[in-house]
Amino acid sequence: MPDPASLPLELVIARAEDIATGVRMFELRDPAGAPLPPFSAGSHITVRVPNGAERKYSLCNDPAERDRYEIAVKRDTSGRGASVSLVDEARIGDRLNASLPDNAFALDERASGAIFVAGGIGITPILAMIRALERRGETAWRLYYLVRDRASAPFADVLDDPALRSRVKVHADGGDPARSFDLWPLFDKPGKAHVYCCGPRPLMDAVRDMTGHWPAGSIHFESFVDGAAMALPEDRAFTVRLARSGREVAVPAGVTILDALRRSGHVHPSSCESGTCGTCKTRLLSGEPEHRDLVLAPDEQADHIMICVSRARSDVLELDL
Repeated sequence: MPDPASLPLELVIARAEDIATGVRMFELRDPAGAPLPPFSAGSHITVRVPNGAERKYSLCNDPAERDRYEIAVKRDTSGRGASVSLVDEARIGDRLNASLPDNAFALDERASGAIFVAGGIGITPILAMIRALERRGETAWRLYYLVRDRASAPFADVLDDPALRSRVKVHADGGDPARSFDLWPLFDKPGKAHVYCCGPRPLMDAVRDMTGHWPAGSIHFESFVDGAAMALPEDRAFTVRLARSGREVAVPAGVTILDALRRSGHVHPSSCESGTCGTCKTRLLSGEPEHRDLVLAPDEQADHIMICVSRARSDVLELDL
């Protein structure tokens, strides 16, 4: 059974509308009209959808708005059914259980500017960032929004506002790789701005590869494809040895190291569970890892692992736990 304490909020759907092809926006409020817990730009909440699944969704409204949370959900028929359930079954007036806001993709307040790269539904946390910066009068940002076509681009109309338009580049490739946007000129020379990227994994991999020469800590990623959903057909079982206790934990195919540890009673810090925030970074003592994260620098990969997504090529991984 899900832990009720992990989803302490009961929210009512006050508004629901289609904002792009296959994307529905939900406005969630407190049933009694009370102010909602505060959140910062880049935050997400976990929502229990009508079919009982729990999924994370970015908050896309201005964090100064305490009367509502807004989320946008892409109906993904290739996923595990949560988005289809929410889009097809949730109605205005329905109540949903949700977590308190959490943020693994926060704006760095020390940075002198921001470069945002969003792919499709990845615009959601970035829109909250833009709204927060605009409210504060901070205009040193640029957005590169990569989509298949404008009809499937959530919030394209919002970003077409004359106050924002000069800092927004919307690129539609029609699904043709030959028409993909050339990101390299953005990252050829390291700058003082920080980079924030959210979108499909191939886009984030490309941004990671192109920014390897940028200062450490200046590149930020957000993804809601959890470790279990990143499983590959060739994945196999292996064992994790906990060096401090000598215990061994079996990690089956299709189960992450983090989840295997949880099932064995071992509590470990985590947040995004998609290999993008760094919270579950763990020291690796021996064994051959298969890294699937977007966090570790090349010089860290020999002796660290992100246990929410990465796996093993060897039969055993020994961790400093």
